[in-house]
Amino acid sequence: MIDCHIHSSFSGDSSASPAAQVQAGLQKGLQALCFTEHYDADYPDSHVDFTLDTTPYLQSLAALQEAYPEIPLLTGVELGLQPHLVDLYKDYCQEYPFDFVIGSTHLVEGADPYYPVFWESRTVRSALEAYFSVTLENIRFHHCFDSYGHLDYMIRYIPKGSKAFSYLDYTDLIDQCLRLLIQKGCALEVNTGGYKAGLDAPNPSRDILLRYRQLGGELLTTGSDAHEPLYVGYCMDRAYALIRDCGFSYVTLYQKRKPQMLPL
Repeated sequence: MIDCHIHSSFSGDSSASPAAQVQAGLQKGLQALCFTEHYDADYPDSHVDFTLDTTPYLQSLAALQEAYPEIPLLTGVELGLQPHLVDLYKDYCQEYPFDFVIGSTHLVEGADPYYPVFWESRTVRSALEAYFSVTLENIRFHHCFDSYGHLDYMIRYIPKGSKAFSYLDYTDLIDQCLRLLIQKGCALEVNTGGYKAGLDAPNPSRDILLRYRQLGGELLTTGSDAHEPLYVGYCMDRAYALIRDCGFSYVTLYQKRKPQMLPL
């Protein structure tokens, strides 16, 4: 099993040392780790710094690989996509030699659904429709990423007591996202952060994974979204069982931006 979505103190929302994350991965028997530190340009909350000091980060990972030769440590970044950031991210990804780039939607109408205040002026339906609409825009306009992260990210934060999320309520928008990912040759991430958030599925949900497979999707990456050692590789065995149950035979590992198909 491989965990290709972990954060450390190089991300603005984590205090974990990179070495502690690697040690946790080794303890859990993972075969490879990829650090995907946050870079969210034009993030609206000044209390969190989602810029990435990229050169020191890459230097730190190179030293860490020397210290832990027993496990491949790959370098990646998680980009917080917004439609107006296309040129910025294109140039950024050409400048640095990442192994893997995740594209994610973290903002809807300039706000992050992680914060409860986001939901105070929106219905769940309108918020999710806006989220999947901007996700479709991000997939359409950005060409800098290898895998799309936690496609239904914001369902983690739906207020308690609201109607539970169902793929069937948003099939048109989600199917457009999946078809476009397949057309562009991009992977879909299975993110076990959904389990951590108390959901009974990763992000995206089982129905979305089944639909991706039905549409011809084959590229899946796996990640925990861990911001601390406790959650490195979290519920990865459960996610792998779901992936097999949905009919997939491989997971995908990116090295030097090239996909490798690893049989389950």
